[in-house]
Amino acid sequence: MWFNVIILSFSATTFLPGFYVLTSGENCTYTPVFTPSTLVVKFGDPASATCSICQPARTEHIFGLEKAVGETSQNKTTISWTVDSLTEWDTSLICFYNEDGKLHRSTLPITLYQPPKYVGFSFLNKIEPMFAGHVYSLVCVVKEVAPIENLIVTFYRGQTVLDRKTLFNTEKTPVTKNFTADIIPSEDDDGAQYWCEAELQLGAEGPQPPPAVASEKLTATVYYGPQLKGSSHPDPITVTRGYPLHLNCSAVGNPAPSYTWKLPSDKPSSINSSILTIESVSWEHGGQYVCNVSNDVNNVTVMFNVEVKGQFKLYRVMIGFDNI
Repeated sequence: MWFNVIILSFSATTFLPGFYVLTSGENCTYTPVFTPSTLVVKFGDPASATCSICQPARTEHIFGLEKAVGETSQNKTTISWTVDSLTEWDTSLICFYNEDGKLHRSTLPITLYQPPKYVGFSFLNKIEPMFAGHVYSLVCVVKEVAPIENLIVTFYRGQTVLDRKTLFNTEKTPVTKNFTADIIPSEDDDGAQYWCEAELQLGAEGPQPPPAVASEKLTATVYYGPQLKGSSHPDPITVTRGYPLHLNCSAVGNPAPSYTWKLPSDKPSSINSSILTIESVSWEHGGQYVCNVSNDVNNVTVMFNVEVKGQFKLYRVMIGFDNI
């Protein structure tokens, strides 16, 4: 990299009337000071900085600035640097003051950044649907971002943070990287939206809020086996002859579960709903009922033991006695 050097020297015989020393005494050193102390610039944006010493350079001393790009101007104790469009990825400014062979120098670090041009999100291998309890990988693709070491990638389910990823890489120019995070979905995640966000954390000197680019949101389909709804039933279930009987084995699942029933008589049943109803129970309805709940993931069996009892009727009996 070639540097341009601007040299500023002063002659004691050319000081103008009224010229004064900015700072003097023991607290004044010839170490150059940059303003600002660090510089954060978006790729292609203009930039500027100044380098100052606390008192004018003497005739035999040299005050200068090393730069790769930009223009400079000076007045007495200050060198000003400007650039209309900063596009040099790995650059810095070096300000120096040579005092009788003793070199004082300061470096202005420049961070040139570029927000991601694209952030994509997917499930690894495009697996769909997912199954509850299995491990899956989320992939966040971040394209053309710099500097990569300042990037934080956050994975989300809805607004819940799942994981954060960084990358140790000192590359200054824009790069494209893939970030992954593992999840174990549950039935509660069916229909949830997954996505990621890439954010450049450039410190207090950088833009606020930090530049961030979000991916599209993908809605997950999670398959899970039947799960029974409601509370457990008594065992056995006692019902009076002539009264109705309702047996319920309702469940949730994805895909939606189907139902088959086995009756005490072992006769084939055409009932395919989650609730079995008998309007008027007779003696033959006692015994064990089996409900099988199934989908593509799993099946659940529910057994109901039913006892039928008779009706009790009260009769009024009037007994009379003749007078003896």
